[in-house]
Amino acid sequence: MAVKKITFVKKIFADGSPCKKCGEVMEKMEAANQMRFIDEVVVADEADADSLGMLLAKQYDVSKAPFFIVEQVDGQVDVYTIYFKLVKDVLNHL
Repeated sequence: MAVKKITFVKKIFADGSPCKKCGEVMEKMEAANQMRFIDEVVVADEADADSLGMLLAKQYDVSKAPFFIVEQVDGQVDVYTIYFKLVKDVLNHL
């Protein structure tokens, strides 16, 4: 798997509060030195349907947060809604 770009999409709720699970995943990634593999962090703001994260969620039909978009050199795009699957399938091979 030749990865070109990994995007981490995290959510902010309509009341402005951060997604708890998104924060927990980011903490795990920082502790494991995995954030270095993330090329872009995007926010899905529930109060703004036109925020990039909300548009990506709609484009890839994702209703969970956080999620990860893995773009490969050959053009294939994979979306991961489970952090541990991303680690197993992608990050452990980088």
